[in-house]
Amino acid sequence: MSVNLETASPTGQKKIVQGKEQSGSGVPPLNPPANRRAGQQNQRRDASATLTAPVCHPERSEGSLSLPAGWTRTTLGDVTEDRVEQSGPPGRGEFIYVDISSIDNKAKRIIEPKTLPVAQAPSRAKQNLKAGDVLISMTRPNLNAVALVPPELDGAVGSTGFHVLRSRDAEPAWLFNTVQNTGFIDAMCQVVQGALYPAVRPKDIRAFPLPLPPLPEQRRIVAEIEKQFTRLEAGVAALRRVQASLHRYRAAVLKAACEGRLVPTEAELQKSGSGILPLALQHKNKRQDAASTLTFESGAELLVRILAERRQRWLEANPKSTIRNRKYVEPAAPNTAKLPATPEGWTIASVDQLADETMIGLDRGRAQQGNDPSSGMPYIKMNNVTMDGRVFCDKLVYVPASCEEGTRFAVQDGDILFNTRNSKELVGKVGLVRNPPAGAIYNNNLMRIRLAGGVSPAFLTLQMCSHEFRRHMELVKKATTNVAAVYAKDLLPLAIALPPPAEQTRIVAEVERRLSVVEELEFAVANNLQRATRLRQSVLQRAFEGKLL
Repeated sequence: MSVNLETASPTGQKKIVQGKEQSGSGVPPLNPPANRRAGQQNQRRDASATLTAPVCHPERSEGSLSLPAGWTRTTLGDVTEDRVEQSGPPGRGEFIYVDISSIDNKAKRIIEPKTLPVAQAPSRAKQNLKAGDVLISMTRPNLNAVALVPPELDGAVGSTGFHVLRSRDAEPAWLFNTVQNTGFIDAMCQVVQGALYPAVRPKDIRAFPLPLPPLPEQRRIVAEIEKQFTRLEAGVAALRRVQASLHRYRAAVLKAACEGRLVPTEAELQKSGSGILPLALQHKNKRQDAASTLTFESGAELLVRILAERRQRWLEANPKSTIRNRKYVEPAAPNTAKLPATPEGWTIASVDQLADETMIGLDRGRAQQGNDPSSGMPYIKMNNVTMDGRVFCDKLVYVPASCEEGTRFAVQDGDILFNTRNSKELVGKVGLVRNPPAGAIYNNNLMRIRLAGGVSPAFLTLQMCSHEFRRHMELVKKATTNVAAVYAKDLLPLAIALPPPAEQTRIVAEVERRLSVVEELEFAVANNLQRATRLRQSVLQRAFEGKLL
């Protein structure tokens, strides 16, 4: 599937959608008007158009295993120096140090060399590098952290975690392309040693077989490889820009939804007297009569009703005779001091005010988790919750639990799961449970939130996924070196913008409509990025078979 950049990239064009101008909502359209798109197609190319197969000559047999005339079979060790100088940095001053973390294993480049005082030189800073050296990380060869030393890093010092290939009888770029090939990566993974610190030995790298054409032909092939890679990188860069645009568009949709700018508000519909729902809901809802559209339960009225019903339920469950010294505790109110004004008909509530119940899940260690469904109940963990508000239940483990635990920690459709403990980047993930497997329970790194009537779980989930909510959550996050947490006492007072119930439903429908388009485009972009990786390997494979020119 190809990705059309005009479709995938937001344009900012003013357009009436779902009863509200997109320019007014601040959310650009995903699709430009057809008359503009037709003209633009002659000016801009599809991102995937650059991801074409490498140019090759059909008259050469693809199935032939023999080398072309003039080529020889050798090894990396036969065409490189046995060892590079190991004297390390000079006696005083500063030096440039290249370690494994300096290499971007996706771009295959040195991107973050370090400038260090000689007095602070790490014990691994030994190998004196020259321009044209090929660096190969010996640890975790599956990551393929390799790079070619550029002229500006001539004289730098490299870590002993690298094996350095210094060419003697081959073009350095030929060697560099060789160690990027999947054949080399697979071969190194076969000879890796160690479990906690998997690595290969220099002799394993040097023994790798190498097809070697004459030097002038090496240079012609390297030039063609670079030409093909330039085209691929241009296509990949375009796809990355599309990804970034889609990410910004997703954030803009959520921001507009949480600020009442995505669909007409109930107050606006009442003032206009139209009562017409957005197009996305017209197939689900018949037009109401005029009398029913002129009144609505506002967010403030909804909040008052929720709090009154909660208090009444508590009083009914706790008669005075049993609670002599106990009093009803009102839920935590939100801090509204620095919040922007809400649209007419909206109000500000706290998570605590909208939640009927919150509960941390069941603790089951790794040793109690298994893949056999007969071993226990389906167990939802934090890795099943995504950053975009979903809970995936297709890859669950199973844990033993009593009937009482199964009832207490059960999840049901419409529950919200909040990730209370994780890494600094991932803590605070929130997901809406939809169609969970029978008997599913959840992990103790998750908090289950069940909402009061009149509050849409889908609306609260999308609001908790928004940048604004996560920004406030960052302020209450507690973190150590490796683990971060958001505690209930800090989460529950956080503010939520609460619109009327009918408006919540319309907002959710519009968000889902727009984001379904985004997800299709993101899927297409991801497929093309994978295709680019395969094409890169195809270029290298044909080059080493002598079929690229």
